Amino acid sequence: MPERKLIDECVHCGFCLPACPTYHNWGEEMDSPRGRIYLMKGVDERKLPLNENVVAHFDACLGCMACVTACPSGVQYDALIEEQRVEVEAHYRRRLLDRLFRAMIFALFPHPTRLRVAAFFQLLYVKSGLRRLLHALRLPSFLPARIAQLEKLMPEVSVRALRAKLPEFMPAAGERRARVALLAGCVQRVYFPGVNEATIRVLAAEGCDVIVPRAQECCGALSLHAGRERESRELARELVATFPQDVDAIIVNAAGCGSHLKTLQRWLRDDARAEAFAAKVRDVTEFLAALPARAERHRLEVRAAYHDACHLRHAQRIVEQPRQLLRGIPGLTLVEIADSDQCCGSAGIYNLVEPESARQIGERKVANVLEASPELLVSANPGCTLQIQSILRDRGLSLRAAHPIEVLDASIRGSALAALAP
Repeated sequence: MPERKLIDECVHCGFCLPACPTYHNWGEEMDSPRGRIYLMKGVDERKLPLNENVVAHFDACLGCMACVTACPSGVQYDALIEEQRVEVEAHYRRRLLDRLFRAMIFALFPHPTRLRVAAFFQLLYVKSGLRRLLHALRLPSFLPARIAQLEKLMPEVSVRALRAKLPEFMPAAGERRARVALLAGCVQRVYFPGVNEATIRVLAAEGCDVIVPRAQECCGALSLHAGRERESRELARELVATFPQDVDAIIVNAAGCGSHLKTLQRWLRDDARAEAFAAKVRDVTEFLAALPARAERHRLEVRAAYHDACHLRHAQRIVEQPRQLLRGIPGLTLVEIADSDQCCGSAGIYNLVEPESARQIGERKVANVLEASPELLVSANPGCTLQIQSILRDRGLSLRAAHPIEVLDASIRGSALAALAP
């Protein structure tokens, strides 16, 4: 159960309500952070059963942490919802189809090798014309909502992506200023290998030796956000063991992974190596913004809108650093998205298990993106990019997208952004 003292820190002021995407969806008190804390208290005092109705309100939470930023009392809602979800998974038996769907997700996504095999069959599904045929016959509309959403959100995959391999070591260009290790990620390394490649190139260009531990697997972030605490602990411990200790920083380029790894000491108590690891974790934009630029930036004539990933803005409080890096690129016009602190609806596996809610939230985000009229969408989390582009496709629209590090890499290399696919 969440600690009672954390529950009692909420003074029920209501400042969290306008910050909460699900409260925007339905205007229901129990689908706000304040309302969910009421439910946690009721369950803790045994005044409420942990039944389907109560669990549904916890499941509806994105875990976006916008309420943490908005709260004037410093309520640790991030810890509360994560610990409550652990309680749910330990003491509530979900319906069979829900259990099977979640089991399928966690048998696949935290395992890069399995994910790569799935991506191969996905490539066959697309290249054979089967996907086009099924959509022409409108067959996906007859699928259960969650399965249809999984099919819709499938990232683009190429033969090059399936064959991509990262170097185990990349030396610094010129005088070495730092020695760092890179977290390759799960979805990132399979579906967005270009982000990792750009990260390595930029770090090397800025004077960093880059190590990419070959044996690294999942960090456990997805598992923890879904309440699978034991699985998350095991994955995190295994990951920490694969990284060298004699580096200046652990570089992460996926917001959800970074926010999880920075709080490892809360889940791996009395583990000195995990604590030391967590203290070195840096988002790539955070690290580079603190490192005086050395590599020359070439002009990129593009109007770019930056989308704040929730686990970067709210969980890690990294807001200005990505913008600072983008503003340092000659020719790039950076435009702000209205309500940029609001979630896009991706939130780990949220858009798979709560597709209707995710859709409502995503529609608001896409409307704000389009209002900014960008030529390029910049986002520091793969899930956000997939969510926004999926909704754009449903509208018959396309918009090039890139990670901030890919944009910076293009500027340093003097290459065009045209290669970034919509």
